Amino acid sequence: MRPFLLIATRPEDDAARGEYEAVLRFTGLEPEQLRHVRIHDAPLPPIDLEEISGIILGGSPFNTSDPDEEKSPEQRRAESDLAALLDEVVEADFPFFGACYGVGTLGVHQGGLIDRTYGEAVGGVTVTLTEEGLADPLVREAGVPAQFTGFVGHKEAVTQLPAHAVLLGSGENAPVQMFRVRENLYATQFHPELDAAGLEHRIRVYRDNGYFDPAEMEDLIARVREVDTHHAAALLGAFARRYAR
Repeated sequence: MRPFLLIATRPEDDAARGEYEAVLRFTGLEPEQLRHVRIHDAPLPPIDLEEISGIILGGSPFNTSDPDEEKSPEQRRAESDLAALLDEVVEADFPFFGACYGVGTLGVHQGGLIDRTYGEAVGGVTVTLTEEGLADPLVREAGVPAQFTGFVGHKEAVTQLPAHAVLLGSGENAPVQMFRVRENLYATQFHPELDAAGLEHRIRVYRDNGYFDPAEMEDLIARVREVDTHHAAALLGAFARRYAR
């Protein structure tokens, strides 16, 4: 089997390692079947789409909607590298799954509007599938119900979808929770790689990054521990099964 590629922009070693281990767990892939490329400190290496099964783009502390002058050199380089990759990926309709940061990255690349209108606090939210979502092959493969819970925590979100994108899932406070471009490119605002333990770890890593009041961290963790997100995680397993080659 050709490996999948997980692209990470997280500078924190603990967070990046946890993300990789979570994606391994929920895709069901073995370590040799998931290449891990971190591009916060180094350029994206050349990628031959013929040598991989699909691409997963993890979350990030980056915000695509920040003014360019406020972005670090590392963020500007990463965004340029990802845009060039997406040029090729979209043209080929190549399997792609972007989680959280993937919404902004794919959305901006395809002409959508990403801003801070629909940011959401850290925690679980209800995702409601649209008619197109219920009929989507990947969603059907995952076997998720019409409503399920996913973990979020983001400062920016999609305000206007690209005109040609298909809305698959919505939320009460963020109207775009999942969308598809062409037939094989997916993005979710929620984090399918996070269960309660994974989010607790990430809460501790990003304690001082402005996602929540640090004084409320333990209360937030207690609430998170009560949330079941196994349906959201099933999407990653479905992606790996559907596109492995």
